[in-house]
Amino acid sequence: MASTRSQPTDEERLAREVFVRLGASADESEAYAHPHAARIAALADACAKLFNLGRADRASLRVAALAHALGLAAMKRDYLSRAGALGEEERLDLARHPVIGEQEAARAGADRAAQLIVRWSHEWWNGCGYPDALRREQIPLAARILRVADAYCALTDDRPFRRAGTEEEARRHLAQWAGIEFDPRVVHAFLSLHGLPELRSFARREDEARADDSQASRDAATGEEVAAHGEATTHATAAAAEDDEPRTGRAPEAGADIYAATGDDSAAVEASGEAAAKHDDEQSV
Repeated sequence: MASTRSQPTDEERLAREVFVRLGASADESEAYAHPHAARIAALADACAKLFNLGRADRASLRVAALAHALGLAAMKRDYLSRAGALGEEERLDLARHPVIGEQEAARAGADRAAQLIVRWSHEWWNGCGYPDALRREQIPLAARILRVADAYCALTDDRPFRRAGTEEEARRHLAQWAGIEFDPRVVHAFLSLHGLPELRSFARREDEARADDSQASRDAATGEEVAAHGEATTHATAAAAEDDEPRTGRAPEAGADIYAATGDDSAAVEASGEAAAKHDDEQSV
């Protein structure tokens, strides 16, 4: 009897297949190139085992992990794949997605426990999450586990506006935000997981990340050399012109200065937008 109960029923297998398809559809709507929801479900389940969650609770957690982004898919907002900071109205709009996700999960046949895990999967340990501003143990353990697993998988997967981070970068982020966004006990348990393919499936290798940084440094140095050469050439040309022609008393053309200033400002705005987009992706979506 015990061995029979350990196997999923036909109804459970059918329900899982339904939510696997729904999760894959939600991944596509968020422009994930890899199976994001299924990966979260595997890591969340592995973490739940460390807390000795019961079979039914783990089944609800797996369903919630597969369904966690159904609200985002239903909302169909362009800003989800846009680089740059969200506006205030967009942030308020985004905070609705867990409630919509709860409704979509119910419509798809998820049990009530799974629906509530979806609703509370963006609550923060310190009470600054949404939609209900729950804090600490007010948040069900399964929802706290899903929050950590979702954040880790988002950090280590490619998005339209940034490349995937490394496993070490994601682990460091979880540790830094433990006690703020994440339950410290859940972070400790999650970081004890090793040997699972989902942990490194889409993360950049450390040597690749270092190579990217080195290439970026070389590109920056080359750009500076080109700019310096161009500036020296301009000065030399201007000096030669002054020697060959009489001074006319004309003011220098302002166009070059305007474009130079615009270029500097654009670089600053772009850098700020990339940082904000990374934060939004890690914390909100």
